[in-house]
Amino acid sequence: MGRYHSTVAWQHRAVTTPSLFNELVERGLVHDSTDPTALGERLEASPISVYVGFDPTADSLHVGHLLGQLTLRRFQLAGHKPYPLAGGATGMVGDPSGRSEERNLLDRDTLQHNVDCITAQLERLLDFSSGPSQAVLVNNADWTAPITALDFLRDVGKHITINQMLAKESVRNRLNSENGLSFTEFSYMLLQANDFCHLCAEHNVELQLGGSDQWGNITAGIDLIRKTLSRSAFGATWPLVTRSDGQKFGKTADGAVWLDPMRTSPYKFRQFWIQISDDEAATYLPRFSLRSLEEIHGELSEHVQAPEKRIAQRALATEMTTLVHGGDAAHAVEAAASVLFGDDPKKSSRDAFDVVVAEVPRTDVAPSELSDVIAVLSKTGLCSSNSDARRTLTQKGIRANGDIVEGESLADLDLLHGRYVLLRKGKSNYHILDVHG
Repeated sequence: MGRYHSTVAWQHRAVTTPSLFNELVERGLVHDSTDPTALGERLEASPISVYVGFDPTADSLHVGHLLGQLTLRRFQLAGHKPYPLAGGATGMVGDPSGRSEERNLLDRDTLQHNVDCITAQLERLLDFSSGPSQAVLVNNADWTAPITALDFLRDVGKHITINQMLAKESVRNRLNSENGLSFTEFSYMLLQANDFCHLCAEHNVELQLGGSDQWGNITAGIDLIRKTLSRSAFGATWPLVTRSDGQKFGKTADGAVWLDPMRTSPYKFRQFWIQISDDEAATYLPRFSLRSLEEIHGELSEHVQAPEKRIAQRALATEMTTLVHGGDAAHAVEAAASVLFGDDPKKSSRDAFDVVVAEVPRTDVAPSELSDVIAVLSKTGLCSSNSDARRTLTQKGIRANGDIVEGESLADLDLLHGRYVLLRKGKSNYHILDVHG
């Protein structure tokens, strides 16, 4: 399988800083952990192997998964060895944690396609090049598929009690709901516990990380390791990050904010971060940013002094867009946003304007049509009728390429990048004319 190597310059530092665990706490990244003192000391002593699982229930990860990727990267930058896990096996079952109903089951071909797609996204944020902290991608289908049902029940099921499984909050919630809980989903905890045990035995993975809804699954794995391998392991979770409306982070009214640019454009991805509230920005910036806490606290202090500038949101939007989509895309979408919020479009670069073209409604027109701006405004739908167009023009409510339209013709207008006219009605109602033919 081909590897995508990030263009980010990696600077691994030796594990000599005694404050990694304390820094995670200060950033708000620790919700639960097994014996914080012992885990902190273990992280100081020598590099540790750590894993986070990502179930391929879609062909892209979304912003809700991003915290897991960035936490693995944070550990890697501190000298530890990350094992991102693609859940080719667990993805066939579906984790009931945080869900009110059962997931639709996916066939093997779809799951493999999804695994291939999210692999590239994992490889963008983690360093897979050779070295002591090299990330290693694993797929739990590789060791789960060959196990027979009887072997699994004997070697795994006998070590985890029903009492333990029923104590899991997500299980209790589903059992008390109208949808109930299938045996398929009920078995998910056993599968994930076996993953941790396998990785511990085969790759010396000592730490599993995940969202707070994974705590029961993680501790089940630690118990299985203790009972079958006679050794200790560690677990830690970060708080589930939710929006102010209570939805899981990464969800909007229209669905998930995807990392795949074909599902969520880099522009919309950036705008997601720009539009978060001040309270959310204060929480998310230290949790998601890879920059130092000193720098982050400085930005948050500046933000408090001038919240209208959205300093924290802009800093987070720039960093996350750069990490996920690259520096060129981040620069282009930032410049495009400036155009759509009032900057002179005549000064925009081609890359930035290409972003604008992708985000704004567009109508093809022949050069001859530019002589009748009233007809054009009606054709594009910017104005509801010819009379509405005349009234809006009289009120100087239409701009073309940044300038107020004074007459009833656009024929003498210089086209942007040789083919476009950017129309604007009011403050934020845009339309592109693609002039050709």
